[in-house]
Amino acid sequence: MENNTSFQRLLGIMDDLREKCPWDKKQTIQSLRQQTIEELYELTDAITEENWKAIREELGDLLLHVVFYAKIGTEQQQFNINDVINGICDKLISRHPHIYGDVKVENEEEVKQNWEKLKLKEGKTSVLSGVPLSLPALIKAMRLQEKAKQVGFEWDNKQQVWDKVKEEMTEMEEAVNAGTINDIEAEFGDVLFSLVNYSRFLKIDAENALERTNKKFIRRFREMEEMAKAAGKHLDEMTLTEMDELWNQAKKTELQ
Repeated sequence: MENNTSFQRLLGIMDDLREKCPWDKKQTIQSLRQQTIEELYELTDAITEENWKAIREELGDLLLHVVFYAKIGTEQQQFNINDVINGICDKLISRHPHIYGDVKVENEEEVKQNWEKLKLKEGKTSVLSGVPLSLPALIKAMRLQEKAKQVGFEWDNKQQVWDKVKEEMTEMEEAVNAGTINDIEAEFGDVLFSLVNYSRFLKIDAENALERTNKKFIRRFREMEEMAKAAGKHLDEMTLTEMDELWNQAKKTELQ
């Protein structure tokens, strides 16, 4: 009952904003698009940091966008929030016949395989068609590989995948030595794709792993800047050796 009351409160506020706020009245699905992307990335940042307070807040922001799009859909006589909710309910029931039907599954992999088979029955032309074209390349690589796995297009073990990584690195080195930019870029892409594949076999989220490294670099570099400032210097006035010493100090500080 509490969930229903809080949701109805949000719907009521959305109605008020759409009617009375000059900014909210002007918004369209196109004008909201970029903001929705930003909200989603803010949520993923909070998840990476495991900041539960921020996760709660960002989920609220994202829910507001869902309600906003549904409100515009209602105004355009396309759909309403109930259509959105019932649509996902129907999909979940249809895609989980092992819960709502008589299908038997042994593990999560069989669940995923059934999911892809059901999508094809629903009219999808390819197991890869569910991967959005606008996804960031690293995430897209991971999703493409996961999709292909559901029809058996997969390596047997992680050693095979690592051997493929080494093979691709050798090919990239050959391209670098040949000096053709187009070939170098193509082979570099193959190396990245194979590394993402290896991350799956290690049960690591490649995107999250890289983001953690990005954040670590930012922390250490800012610490370097602070240490240089404390010494009355700027980084661009220091030698590479001096900066390397600051970097090592920043690493030690982080480990303490």
